[in-house]
Amino acid sequence: MPELPEVEVVRRGLERWVSGRTVGGVEVLHPRAVRRHIGGGSDFAARLLGRRIGTARRRGKYLWLPLEDGAGAVLGHLGMSGQLLVRPETAVDEKHLRIRIRFGDGLGTELRFVDQRTFGGLSLHDTSPDGLPDAIAHIARDPLDPEFDDAAFHRAIRLRRTTVKRALLDQSLVSGIGNIYADEALWRAALHYDRPTAGLTRARSAELLGHVRDVMNAALAVGGTSFDSLYVNVNGESGYFDRSLDAYGREDEPCRRCGTAMRRRPWMNRSSYFCPRCQRPPRPSRRPRSLPRATS
Repeated sequence: MPELPEVEVVRRGLERWVSGRTVGGVEVLHPRAVRRHIGGGSDFAARLLGRRIGTARRRGKYLWLPLEDGAGAVLGHLGMSGQLLVRPETAVDEKHLRIRIRFGDGLGTELRFVDQRTFGGLSLHDTSPDGLPDAIAHIARDPLDPEFDDAAFHRAIRLRRTTVKRALLDQSLVSGIGNIYADEALWRAALHYDRPTAGLTRARSAELLGHVRDVMNAALAVGGTSFDSLYVNVNGESGYFDRSLDAYGREDEPCRRCGTAMRRRPWMNRSSYFCPRCQRPPRPSRRPRSLPRATS
């Protein structure tokens, strides 16, 4: 599933090729693609017609297109296989084309939402005064957001009393991090995924956030991570950060830091990849033995 770097790559493409254009027509070709829009496909198309699109924005794994001539925004979620593609109007339709958005400017390109598995979709939503769609008001800021509060994150994970990977994937604490980049950041920080957050010092959590930012910026520089053709940018091109992964997907391969064979463990219907030497599991807590009862 696309994480922050992949969604940010798409957002930048939309900012370049779609922002500032006026919608000239909308076709909804599959109802599931607009299932999060309460009014359905015809209402989605009618309400978008003639609207001017503002600068594409993102929070975590969600991106949206603000509508300049009034409140509201088109919220997009890529799901597992969603693609927002800018294509020539004359290009052959993709097999899993779900929504087509045409523009009235004569530039000859259109925006297409393609989704093989139909877990993603587009929907229209009201926005808050700062432009955030109401449907994602609960999503926390992400580590690349200039207003992300490192100290508040540290306080929250200490109070939550969870484990470190669960905290990284909790979108109400910090958004945009998924399984891949959590494993990569934890490997860089030499932290086991089941390490309790209650024992993390402020310096250690700041170090971890630094590694999260480093790995995401490195992925952004090469277009994100693509393991198959399902994640692409708006021009249909794949990213290639998968060639630089240090932990994720490297079971039985030597750790790039110490040479120990990397391991994979099932974790919350996913997998966690780690080095058993560099990322030692936490010691089980020792409970005090109960004292023997006094006998009369």
